[in-house]
Amino acid sequence: VQLVESGGGSVQAGGSLRLSCAASGRTFEIHAMGWFRRDPGKEPEFVGVVHWRDGSTYYGDSMKGRFTISRDNAKNTVYLQMHTLDPTATAVYYCAASAAKPRTLEALVRGRDYNYWGRGTQVPVSS
Repeated sequence: VQLVESGGGSVQAGGSLRLSCAASGRTFEIHAMGWFRRDPGKEPEFVGVVHWRDGSTYYGDSMKGRFTISRDNAKNTVYLQMHTLDPTATAVYYCAASAAKPRTLEALVRGRDYNYWGRGTQVPVSS
């Protein structure tokens, strides 16, 4: 499975941005796709995850209410819609795919049971 993120770019505080993650290859193996972000010098942070089959989602606490994850199975693409961004959201955003077998939510949040990762897309938020 190959993952390619897009949609990153500079945005002003209070603005919105939608990221995309296109999957290719053995996409039928995917059980869930997650979004993570990492600001240099900080630990990676879980943003959210969507289960491929039923579309159910789960978000990190600081993302709830402002970020929305959706998926288009026909396009093998996952989206991360972000609203009301502030400078603390500045990071490189990565998508990841968990494949081969279902994982627990705890494992998906932890970020250690993903088989494939994209290269990331930068989102600088200016004040």
